[in-house]
Amino acid sequence: MNNLNSILIEGNLVRDPLLRSTPKGTQVCTMSLASNRFYKQDTGFEKEVSFFDVETWSRLAESCYAKGKKGRGVRIVGRLKQDRWTGADGKPHSRITIIAEHVEFRPEFKKEEKPVTENAAVNQDTHSYDYYPDEENDEAVMRIPEKEMEPVVF
Repeated sequence: MNNLNSILIEGNLVRDPLLRSTPKGTQVCTMSLASNRFYKQDTGFEKEVSFFDVETWSRLAESCYAKGKKGRGVRIVGRLKQDRWTGADGKPHSRITIIAEHVEFRPEFKKEEKPVTENAAVNQDTHSYDYYPDEENDEAVMRIPEKEMEPVVF
């Protein structure tokens, strides 16, 4: 029996995805994901950023390569994989990678160019996500409507 190995993570792509092929011709897409965590401290909310390497395979890899670009929001469901090796210096090394099994991209919003009048303020941000304090457990809660997600279907 297999042990449970599952992960659900949301964040933004750190760079454009990279698509390559195995010697047998299977497509592999690698991406880097930054995920933010907000928590309450005495002086207010603090931000913690974590970075993760993600791999997708086959048709999902092709879709992620086509839709992904630096800064785009993404939700990933997958599993963790640990690679271990011994370096040239003889020391053991290890790396954890997320193997994505389901990927959803956040919609892209295009900035509208509106004529600027003397009394008008220009809003450069066309879409933002708000973090609200959750009074029950003193943590920040990110409220994003679920219908904004664009699932990758193949």
